[in-house]
Amino acid sequence: MRSPMVNKSQKADAGCRILDSGWVPPVLKLFEIIYCLSSIKNLSSRIKYQESSIQYRFESVSLLHNNAIMEKTVYYGDYLQLEKITGAQDPESFKEGREPAHDEMLFIIIHQAYELWFKQILFEVNSVIEIMNKPVVNDNSPEMQTVVHRLKRVVTILKVLVQQIDIMETMTPMDFLDFRDMLRPASGFQSYQFKVLEAKLGLKFEQRHGQNYYTSQLKEKDIAIIKDAESGKSVIELINAWLERMPFITEEFWKNYQQVYVGSLAEAEKNNAATFETVFNNADENVERNLSPKACRSALFIMMYHGYPMLEQPFQLLDTLLEIDNQLSNWRSRHINMVQRMIGTRIGTGGSSGTGYLKAAMDKHYIFKELAQLNSFLVDRKKLPVLPKEVGEKLGYNF
Repeated sequence: MRSPMVNKSQKADAGCRILDSGWVPPVLKLFEIIYCLSSIKNLSSRIKYQESSIQYRFESVSLLHNNAIMEKTVYYGDYLQLEKITGAQDPESFKEGREPAHDEMLFIIIHQAYELWFKQILFEVNSVIEIMNKPVVNDNSPEMQTVVHRLKRVVTILKVLVQQIDIMETMTPMDFLDFRDMLRPASGFQSYQFKVLEAKLGLKFEQRHGQNYYTSQLKEKDIAIIKDAESGKSVIELINAWLERMPFITEEFWKNYQQVYVGSLAEAEKNNAATFETVFNNADENVERNLSPKACRSALFIMMYHGYPMLEQPFQLLDTLLEIDNQLSNWRSRHINMVQRMIGTRIGTGGSSGTGYLKAAMDKHYIFKELAQLNSFLVDRKKLPVLPKEVGEKLGYNF
């Protein structure tokens, strides 16, 4: 028996009736599950892709941020400009066609180090001049402590300069001769910074040894810098003005002290009485001096009574200035000995007389010698005149 014919619309109606009845064939359920799993997998892949994209963008932004920070932050080598410094050595003997002299590198670096330290010393001295050159300097303010502190730093640096000669002396005379003639007419005498330092401290042109020679080997721009320093205020001039305004010394006290001093002199020292009069009482303008009689009296007073709290810091200042002269003398002396060891009696590469010139300059270029000579006019502590009560109170602590 033949089955009845079923058209497409009947099949669709039958399918709808099946769905309407809530019954779903197992095959369709299987397809539905597979489809859902596939969708979940695709969604998971898309989420991972998005996460990767976000991570990449984050890392890119972070890298750009770090690069920006690196550009803004200070880097050790850039801050110190080490490429310039370590690339600033160009030994003459290393140039084409010459045999390299090993010790020339040491020679260059030692002198570059000297010039860097000279720059720092000038930086300190200029700051001291700026403070001391104010219309009014308050002795009770931190400024005077700063002056003493920075000058003590100068002393410490000068000690380092003296010690650096130990390194230079590891070079033998024969090592030096390997390249010495290549340096002519260059010379340490051409260090304009050192001449500026001397002028800033107070060495005047009239007091220099070899006045016609001391700038003859320099370039015009360097000479101009030295002349500018010589025309400005120096440390010794400002110290003179500072000492002159000290109020504690009366004429009565000074006459009393002069009698005590003259009475303390041994027979062989009697001529010191006339020198005392010249230093402390003779205001002859025709006499060339850096410190006036009034300034000398104040300086001596500070040296004698520096045990009083008010005078301790002024004493430290004067003592530090003397130590600067002392260290400059030590440096010159060591320099002379080194030059004599290296070249003997030969002339310097700059044309000077070598050790002869250096010795004469050392003997003449004491800047604070007028302070140093005041020690000749001190007396035993037990013989010091007793200060008036009101002066003692001003110099001490009064709580």
